[in-house]
Amino acid sequence: MHAWVGQEAAAAHGIAPSTYPLTDDERTLRDLAYPLIEPPYERNRWYSVLNEYGLNRTFQPDWYDYDPLAYGNRLYADKFRSASARYNRLNDDIRNDVVRIEPFFIVARRVVDIDRIREKSLDHVTAVPPEGAANARSRIAENALVVAWVQQSLADRAVSYQLALEGLLVATPYPMAVEVERSITLMQQKIAANQVIAIPAGLRWRAPKVSQLEPKGPVVRKQ
Repeated sequence: MHAWVGQEAAAAHGIAPSTYPLTDDERTLRDLAYPLIEPPYERNRWYSVLNEYGLNRTFQPDWYDYDPLAYGNRLYADKFRSASARYNRLNDDIRNDVVRIEPFFIVARRVVDIDRIREKSLDHVTAVPPEGAANARSRIAENALVVAWVQQSLADRAVSYQLALEGLLVATPYPMAVEVERSITLMQQKIAANQVIAIPAGLRWRAPKVSQLEPKGPVVRKQ
């Protein structure tokens, strides 16, 4: 449903999308990546169903520019019947992300490992035409950027959730804040345990070139 996610990531870096068909793992990687890139506050919009089923095939412009206060601002603006309902919404959004982390990174590690092999083979296989090698390198780049995008998105979301909780504690203190704090801590632990690709410090997902993304063992050829 979300095969276009890799093409979008590549296009943002001026990389021509690969014309090779996606493997099963590459297709699954993109499907699992989408809900971890889509901001939680977008899930209840009128177009969210179209997005979820890959019918829209575009990202909203504000998804590219991280605003750490956006999630909290929308949480405060929504009408709830009680203060506890906001804490429940926040906790549910965090937990929904937490359960999505492990399935995504299981597939991501497989894709990264295969891409290591694919990249090394390009140095030794002479029968591959130039356009074939270019397509392979574009696909390697797409895969690396999808993984990097999800990693950065998760880190950003953890910050947003923490800021939203702090705002709720000031506006409407409630005992459930302790449970929400535990959920944020769990999310941060999951994020720390799933750094498949290292993103240069201080750079947004759109800023680093593909050659700057460092997996545990090169996935993308250095230029």
